[in-house]
Amino acid sequence: MNAIIDFLNTVFWGYVLIYGLLAVGVYFTIRLRFQQFVHFGEMFRVVTSAPTTDREGISPFQALCTSLASRVGTGNIAGVAVALNLGGPGAIFWMWIVALVGMATAYAESTLAQLYKVHDPGEGGTGVYRGGPAFYIAKGLGLPWLGGVFSVCLILSFGLVFNAVQANSIADAMVGAFGLPKIATGLAVAALTALVIFGGIRKIATVAEYVVPAMAGIYLLIALYVLVTHLPQVPGMIGQIVGSAFGLTEVAGGVAGGMAAAMLNGVKRGLFSNEAGMGSAPNIAAAARPQPHHPSSQGLVQSLGVFIDTIVICSCTALMILLSGVYAPGGEATGTQLTQMALESHIGGLGPVFIAVAIFFFAFTSIIGNYAYSEMAMSFLGLGGKGPLMALRLIVLAMVLWGALQAVATVFNLADASMGLMATINLVAIVALSGTVVYLTRNYFAQRAAGAEPKLHLADHPTLGEGIDPTIWK
Repeated sequence: MNAIIDFLNTVFWGYVLIYGLLAVGVYFTIRLRFQQFVHFGEMFRVVTSAPTTDREGISPFQALCTSLASRVGTGNIAGVAVALNLGGPGAIFWMWIVALVGMATAYAESTLAQLYKVHDPGEGGTGVYRGGPAFYIAKGLGLPWLGGVFSVCLILSFGLVFNAVQANSIADAMVGAFGLPKIATGLAVAALTALVIFGGIRKIATVAEYVVPAMAGIYLLIALYVLVTHLPQVPGMIGQIVGSAFGLTEVAGGVAGGMAAAMLNGVKRGLFSNEAGMGSAPNIAAAARPQPHHPSSQGLVQSLGVFIDTIVICSCTALMILLSGVYAPGGEATGTQLTQMALESHIGGLGPVFIAVAIFFFAFTSIIGNYAYSEMAMSFLGLGGKGPLMALRLIVLAMVLWGALQAVATVFNLADASMGLMATINLVAIVALSGTVVYLTRNYFAQRAAGAEPKLHLADHPTLGEGIDPTIWK
């Protein structure tokens, strides 16, 4: 079993995804005419648009916060430190590149998720929207069996095992900062998770709407303080990041592999952090009621999510570490420990405690965001009723408690393999449906250019094909 899983991970993460995710990002960036740069301001406009009268979905801002809840996790704290340790400062430059092209991929997958979403009566008849890669694979490509494979992989990786990983990170942080026993942390995290996920998608979105901006805001304020107090050093540090990315600075020599190591580790950590192209965020993007009422508007929202996750939050972590004086290329300190040491040098003994608290909130919101994705996959599999969802929630809570207590490498490797398969399926699907993405994008911005608020009336677009719910886009 270990040999098979290791082989799959070598294929997916050593060959297919590292290059595939980058290639697809570049492909959509070119096909969509660099829209993540040209129309950057439009992303903020759609997030802050006035709410619609449609009460079945969550708001665009809630969808952004819920996707950020999953995206912004321990990778933004520990993952950045690992990238620096293994790839040098240049790894951060390649994380930026991955995010900038990944914004186009995130736009494409979430636009498709909106287009092919469906009505779901919901628990108690409240009504919600369901959608995601499984739905556009089944309806857009006519391959429901492949959508089923995708859904199973998503539940296994994001819904179960990755939530155990996040709980494990929280438990380790609490032991290091406060000496709390892991069982106590596990029970507390499971209880808090239960309070949120038993409320369904709407409760998750409401919690994310408040917690995510608060946690990100406090983290950014600390980073801003560090940058202001080291302002003269910042330009030189950015120059070092760019120079190291191409093997032009001496610091790259302290990392085995120089430019190659910087590129490999930056790409890997960037992809793991922002999830663009993985097929995860589109699941919550489909739950939103878009404003304007056009699939492309929610694609723009999720494109902004990639920018916030990597260009903003990951960059803050990197600069805090590089400006601290504790960073040494290829040094022994890595992951959370390196970030804690860096912040301790900036704000004293409160640094490690702050990082422990930040990890708690970053990881906890990842747990509830990942669960939201799983609920969409359950709905696609025909298991969206009260009984199956209750069973899923109980298993998720069990995995959170188990993950806080121990880490089993085989199970985590299996999650990596299932996520690799899931992402590969999603990349093939969005490239196959790229013509639809381009069509919708040109329609959206043509309406903007004409001074109109973009809307999609399906009856006016017979070329979009079958599989789209006409009652949603009427």
